[in-house]
Amino acid sequence: RCKNLSVSFWNSYWMLPSDVCGVNCFWETAFRYDYMKTHPSEKMHLAVVACGERLEETVTMLRSAIIFSIRPLHFHIFAEDQLHESFKDILDEFPYEGKVNYTLYPITFPTESAAEWKKLFKPCASQRLFLPLILKNVDSLLYVDTDILFLRPVDDIWSFLGKFNSTQIAAMAPEHEEPRIGWYNRFARHPYYGLTGINSGVMLMNMTRIRRKYFKNDMTPVRLQWREILMPLLKKYKLNITWGDQDLLNIMFYHNPESLYVFPCQWNYRPDHCIYGSNCKAAEEEGIFILHGNRGVYHDDKQPTFRAVYEAIKNYSFGDDLVHSLLQPLELELQKTMHTYCGRVYKVFLKQLTKSIRDLYARRSKG
Repeated sequence: RCKNLSVSFWNSYWMLPSDVCGVNCFWETAFRYDYMKTHPSEKMHLAVVACGERLEETVTMLRSAIIFSIRPLHFHIFAEDQLHESFKDILDEFPYEGKVNYTLYPITFPTESAAEWKKLFKPCASQRLFLPLILKNVDSLLYVDTDILFLRPVDDIWSFLGKFNSTQIAAMAPEHEEPRIGWYNRFARHPYYGLTGINSGVMLMNMTRIRRKYFKNDMTPVRLQWREILMPLLKKYKLNITWGDQDLLNIMFYHNPESLYVFPCQWNYRPDHCIYGSNCKAAEEEGIFILHGNRGVYHDDKQPTFRAVYEAIKNYSFGDDLVHSLLQPLELELQKTMHTYCGRVYKVFLKQLTKSIRDLYARRSKG
């Protein structure tokens, strides 16, 4: 079940004071690449949970992570048993041996409440809540939903770990940028983080800190650890939550706001950022870094811009020229979507992708 088990987990990360970088991306980039040169073997750990008909979508996500990332990746894939052989057959054919390793895991919930956790929201979605307890030897982890596509190196979101202050244990993006269309601030029947809540589809975690922390809560004056707080939270709020485990995370960080690092919307860009008009200013300026095709938009015709990016990455063959085989055909497809609100801003879907391809070829030319 495990390919190349002789892997040394990354049990520490660099700490960069927040006042060093500020808004000066040059120094942040210079620092990151200098670190990579001196720590080339340290792996980035990425986790995903796949149930039902999510095999193809998950593989496409993994492909997008491989294309641009610089340091080695270790994928932790939690999947239903019937999917394991298919994952193994596909992943064993991936190139870049030595750069990419993976481990397959069964779906696992606490025995006494497994049925309740498995049926919460979408099948198996709440598995992510138990990753700090299952992956006990992993210090830091990037969890992503299956419908995520990386348009720049995983290394770049991984570098946010170095920006955590002493109290922060995880990083996520806001659920909405525009409160007038926000779900939590209009409909939630439970506490939620900040003005519009947070989205858990892209979640960066320092799991050592998560395991050690004692969380404030509204159930007892005693602070509880991660392993102690999950079931009581579910029992208290299960009649009031709509989005399952994401709602539980919102409740947790409502009571512990000092523990969350919030990254900008272009790191978790969803249809809500453009279907009612563009409302992710950071993406307009810099492009989309991570695309999140929730609501099944990769597989229907409701948001053709999202589907075009998904199809382009799914159909790309490793080793082909990225400009002629991915970027140029994608731009032609995106130009056909200008009748939609997201299509009107289709260039934000290309801006970072173009830069990532250029940077990749620049790195290759330098050996």
